[in-house]
Amino acid sequence: MSLSEPDHELVVAELGREPTAAEAALFENLWSEHCAYRSSRPLLSAFESEGDQVVVGPGDDAAVLALPDPDAADVPAADRDADDYGDQYVTFGVESHNHPSFVDPFDGAATGVGGIVRDTMSMGAYPIALLDSLYFGGFDRERSRYLFEGVVEGISHYGNCIGVPTVGGSVAFHGGYEGNPLVNVACVGLTNEDRLVTATAQEPGNKLVLVGNGTGRDGLGGASFASEDLAEDAETEDRPAVQVGDPYAEKRLIECNEALVDEDLVLSARDLGAAGLGGASSELVAKGGLGARIDLDSVHQREPNMNAMEILLAESQERMCYEVAPEDVERVEALAERFDLGCSVIGEVTDGNYVCEFAGAGEGDADGSGDAESEVVVDVDAEYLADGAPMNDLPSETPAQPERNLPDPEPSLDEAVEAVVSAPSTASKRWVYRQYDHEVGVRTAMKPGDDAAIMAIRETEPTGESASESDGVGLALSSGANPNWTETAPYEGARAVALENATNLAAKGAVPLAAVDCLNGGNPEKPDVYGGFKGIVDGLADACADLDAPVVGGNVSLYNDSVEGPIPPTPTLALIGTRKGYDAPPAALDADRADDSELLLVGSGGADGGALGGSEYLAQAGGTDRFPTLPGGASAGDGDLADFVASLAAVARHESTLATHDVSDGGLAVALAELVTDEAGADVTLPDRVAAFEEAPGRLVVQTTDPEAVAKLAGELPVLRLGDVTTDGTLSLAVGDDAVAIDADAIRDLRGVIERELA
Repeated sequence: MSLSEPDHELVVAELGREPTAAEAALFENLWSEHCAYRSSRPLLSAFESEGDQVVVGPGDDAAVLALPDPDAADVPAADRDADDYGDQYVTFGVESHNHPSFVDPFDGAATGVGGIVRDTMSMGAYPIALLDSLYFGGFDRERSRYLFEGVVEGISHYGNCIGVPTVGGSVAFHGGYEGNPLVNVACVGLTNEDRLVTATAQEPGNKLVLVGNGTGRDGLGGASFASEDLAEDAETEDRPAVQVGDPYAEKRLIECNEALVDEDLVLSARDLGAAGLGGASSELVAKGGLGARIDLDSVHQREPNMNAMEILLAESQERMCYEVAPEDVERVEALAERFDLGCSVIGEVTDGNYVCEFAGAGEGDADGSGDAESEVVVDVDAEYLADGAPMNDLPSETPAQPERNLPDPEPSLDEAVEAVVSAPSTASKRWVYRQYDHEVGVRTAMKPGDDAAIMAIRETEPTGESASESDGVGLALSSGANPNWTETAPYEGARAVALENATNLAAKGAVPLAAVDCLNGGNPEKPDVYGGFKGIVDGLADACADLDAPVVGGNVSLYNDSVEGPIPPTPTLALIGTRKGYDAPPAALDADRADDSELLLVGSGGADGGALGGSEYLAQAGGTDRFPTLPGGASAGDGDLADFVASLAAVARHESTLATHDVSDGGLAVALAELVTDEAGADVTLPDRVAAFEEAPGRLVVQTTDPEAVAKLAGELPVLRLGDVTTDGTLSLAVGDDAVAIDADAIRDLRGVIERELA
């Protein structure tokens, strides 16, 4: 680790002296791109982050949102007022663990889960749900499959062990991730006004207490490692920068944290993640405009002879830093002992600088007694350390959109449907989510495999018999991005990502409440890469504003470059929404009502008859195409998208609606194939291939017994009759003068490519 020359000069000017080795390492990590957002923060002001529902916005470990009362849960956020929100809060956060997951996919992904769960805990919340959005190189590449299997195993192992259900997410395969996979994990927690904790230190004299696993040497320099391009030898050379997780210790820490919050013993909290103890403790006091005096020798350790820099910067997992009143320290220690966790009083909050003292093991003493005198190894202004990094002013170039260039010759309809339905990015992800315990906690009302997960947030937790499905609030969750879209057109693609996630919620009858994002890009020092990154930031910001979904937190991961080149700009969005109750229509046709129901398409395609840009069809068949605009030609700032999504959600909630499914990756061909069951099929006619394979977001396939009611609820949205529901378990699809028929068994075989290949 080394502090860059320009940063070194700034630090020397601030301190009036040369920094110590420990200070230089602290600045190098806390001023890294990963921690300080030096290249991205100038762009992030584009996001709107306020609203009546926002209790704690960006800047803390996780955002905190007030849930609407059940009777207001179906109402769009813009139409609610402050009185519509109750005292039930949820926390929402997202993190990336990209570089570590390349070097060690199991531990890298597992500790990513652990970190976002601790971010949730530090707000006084109990974690109730996880979502993971994963991106890998081509599925046909051995290296990609190795990373894919290791990451999924790491997520499932950690999440299952700690008892937090993984209920949703996304998986995409794209050549741009060949040398740099992405692992983005979001977490939702449950709390209320009385239990809320923040990461802002309260007052001098309070004690800083470290609770959790002992500190080792794993994860040293993880923050700076995450701020560099991956080198060819990263797997071996960077292994020490990857943390090693212990989910059973995390489970005990979760329960200990609950007990501490229950007894009102925590004044502020920060989990130990990037930059370890130095990062957590300095940021905690800096947010309160305070300082600290820390005795590094008091930190409980699991390895001998650790030096000051190692103790400060090791990113050993399963550790929390708490601000505790002096009179409560003894009780905190007792609770830590109850849960078999280490506990150290490492210092106290002050009104001065951030100061760390260290004596070491006393190796120079004849008797090895460790009686060496302490010396000050860090003495800096906490706010300057945590927030003083200068921002980068980088040049950018707007990437050019491709011209229209369709495949010539085009594949037959049979070949096209089979290729798109069986493409790894659109195929079934059952192999992934069947490894997750998605029902632990008994809140998962809509399970993985549908458009969005739904968590049941009951007004009163039931004892004995379950509460009625019409009681309480259904919390709908969706996350993901489409690299084909954002590579083709970063701005338009990012807007489509936002609308796609909102449509996932709407398909289950929910309206958006708020969003968090994980913005992934390549090396920002390359103007074309930075231009693409700027495009996804602006596109996501504009669309979320149109959706009335404040962006309340997030994460930025840059320098996702390798010898293979930069990744596509990837704006993972995690969106949370609400509805009254949690009994939603499934993404499966109802054979029992086939005779008295119809299949409708609600919502419009791209402008000028649609386009295939960024579609799986073109990825399989070759060629390029302009990216479609959003439905109805909606433009930034006109507010159309919120009304658009509210209308779709109203359709999904109507009593005549039997099944709903959004149209996204693979277009209508894939959406219809996913709706077919062994008992229920569909007979559908479409005018042309664009209608079959375009991926313009904001459209729902709806099975309904009352088409007139759907048309009325849709308002100004176009409603197209697609065809009939049948009882033969077959998708019969006519496109222009061509037709294809494929039964449920064949669809299952095509969609099962991942499970079959990895069995």
